[in-house]
Amino acid sequence: MRIRPNSLRFVVAAATSLVVAHAVQAQSTLSASERAIVRAVDAHNAEALALLERLVNINSGTMNFAGVRKVGDVLRADLDALGFKTQWVDGAAFRRAGHLVAEHSASGPKLLLIGHLDTVFEPSSPFQKFERLDDSTARGPGIIDMKGGDVIILYALRALKDAGLLDRMNVTAVFDGDEEDSGTPKEAARKALVDAASGAHAALGFEDGAADPKTAVISRRSAGSWTLRTTGEPAHSSQIFKPQVGAGAVYEASRILHEFYTTLSKEQYLTFNPGLAIGGTQVKVDTTGTEGSGAGKRNVVAEHMEVTGDLRTLSPEQHAKAKKTMQQIVARHLPKTNATIEFDDGYPPMAPTAGNRRLLAVYDQASRELGLGNVVAVDPSRAGAADVSFVAGKVPMLIDGIGLSGHDDHTEKETADLRMLAPLTKRAALTMLRLTQSPVRP
Repeated sequence: MRIRPNSLRFVVAAATSLVVAHAVQAQSTLSASERAIVRAVDAHNAEALALLERLVNINSGTMNFAGVRKVGDVLRADLDALGFKTQWVDGAAFRRAGHLVAEHSASGPKLLLIGHLDTVFEPSSPFQKFERLDDSTARGPGIIDMKGGDVIILYALRALKDAGLLDRMNVTAVFDGDEEDSGTPKEAARKALVDAASGAHAALGFEDGAADPKTAVISRRSAGSWTLRTTGEPAHSSQIFKPQVGAGAVYEASRILHEFYTTLSKEQYLTFNPGLAIGGTQVKVDTTGTEGSGAGKRNVVAEHMEVTGDLRTLSPEQHAKAKKTMQQIVARHLPKTNATIEFDDGYPPMAPTAGNRRLLAVYDQASRELGLGNVVAVDPSRAGAADVSFVAGKVPMLIDGIGLSGHDDHTEKETADLRMLAPLTKRAALTMLRLTQSPVRP
């Protein structure tokens, strides 16, 4: 059916009125303190939008140390004003800018809030500035990944302060400066975050998640890597497969990759992609495992082959089992060959625990009582690695992906839905309050 423009505007207006009416009706179930939080978020939403624009206009590509620190300085000043004790953790030990840590001590359950200051867009990128596309959307580097999430953290805390509730809350916020390109060694790069997790009852991560405000992340797959190296006996190709020559390095690597596939490829949420493979008489692969060169001849049995790939798993148990199986496959050799495999575990997995589901239920209830609809868990195959995973197993309840909604993060089309800034801030603030007022048992 074709709708005339005037009729379409009427339909949209009517639908909007119904949504507003539903939200007002739903919010009637909120306590007086929670209604005060809602009013405070609305009162400061224009300021929150202005801060988002200001932060996006500061280039903070991971390797732009000065820019990362500048974003940290802006947030630090606002957190200081809210009564937090802040510190800058210098990143020299792990070759990055550093991290901002803010602590608000009080009795009661401790909450850990996780953000990050850096983006994937370095100063050399042409994508540098906040740009309004219309009254409800804007584009800019890091606008959803994750400067929008950082603003939500700050203004949720400000709403709690305005409502007279923050003073009684035990909250630590960590804003990493190298989430997009972690420093090394990783243990040093994530020490501040792991230390902050000590004693925390729950952790909230403000990544943009699956770009759908009706979803949140309760599980993330790991992001590690592996390097396979095989060797064979160099000889004239006419002698391959004979007892004194054997199969050569390329066939050995092929055997291993084929067995990886046939043995493990059907396991849910487990992936192990070989991204680079070079074989021949001479092989050189750089330290990143992403570039290399090889030399060989068609009539010479290959002496070397090197394959680099990634490994993604949903739980520590699945991770350990996959590595063990891969090592067992590598240990079986074709004639006159040898093989080794090395793993770099990288980002750990965040398993979908019962505690995470309980935290999602708290967030979902806050959303429904605000009139914003229900929230369900993202399929972990759609949730990449993030900093929250480093505290999995250390904090009994975790949730992530509750930052600003939008689309096309990590591209020059990265766009935010500005209409969701206030609603998502309200969700976060109510969840924080409820976790501290009536602690949920993990």
